Amino acid sequence: MDPLSEVLALMKPESYVSGGYEVAPGTAVQFPKRAGVKCYAVMSGQCWLSVDGSSDAVLLQAGECYILPHGLPFCLATDRAATPVDYETLRSVRKWGNEVPSDQQCGCFLAGGHFVLTGPQADLLLGPLPPVVHLGKEADKDAMRSSLARMREEVSEARPGGAIVMQQLAYALLVQALRLYVEDEATGRAGWLFALADEKLSKALRCMHGKPGYNWSLQELAESVGMSRSLFAVKFKDTVGTSPMEYLTRWRMLLACSRLEASGEFLSELASSLGYQSESAFGKAFKRVMGCSPRQYKLLDKSNNRDD
Repeated sequence: MDPLSEVLALMKPESYVSGGYEVAPGTAVQFPKRAGVKCYAVMSGQCWLSVDGSSDAVLLQAGECYILPHGLPFCLATDRAATPVDYETLRSVRKWGNEVPSDQQCGCFLAGGHFVLTGPQADLLLGPLPPVVHLGKEADKDAMRSSLARMREEVSEARPGGAIVMQQLAYALLVQALRLYVEDEATGRAGWLFALADEKLSKALRCMHGKPGYNWSLQELAESVGMSRSLFAVKFKDTVGTSPMEYLTRWRMLLACSRLEASGEFLSELASSLGYQSESAFGKAFKRVMGCSPRQYKLLDKSNNRDD
């Protein structure tokens, strides 16, 4: 798999909700702070999106998509002068969602999903993103057109298995939106995600992800992408925010977390497969990055699963 797919797979995203809903004409809806990432697209009409921490409201029009990566409170309004109604109140008085309005003069109809991306991997993916990712360019809308048409079809028709299909479509929309965002050269932002859009840095990431247990040196990584050692080190740190070796260590620890949660393999085997000569060296690296020992992490994970 490519690095983005690997990170997403490690997070095992869970869908809170997926489907569609209408923001009626002349209204505004206030949504609470909630863990997770939301990704929705406007199917018809238009509305204003305001997110806590962002000074300017964003006008969303048909065919456009937005991502809210940090779970901040936000408001959707078809009339900016309207007094916002609390989402929970609105939901308690009537069914709200998975309904496609038949009136062509509707306010704004949106479809998408809300996902919980948990664990230390989530910060690697979402940390560099701004409060609002807005995809409104014509090229972006063209790229998403077929996906949105499929989503509208699913929320319009009550077909067997529709809920599962809609979850998958909403997740695919999130991945597509992230891909479009990182490929947009106008964003000019630093972070791991944006290294994926750089040919040389992306190749270096694929090397580390492809062979996490290999004893990579800075010189070998630089040579693998056709750069000098010094230029590669500077470019990687300026873009990703950490050195190549620090990134490699963190990626190894994220893989270790996933395997500690899922398997009963011995720590010595895990350490060896990730490039460490001893269980002790692996344990020190794990604690430095994750803040606890591998055994403590595994006990904590078991405790959390029992609580669930």
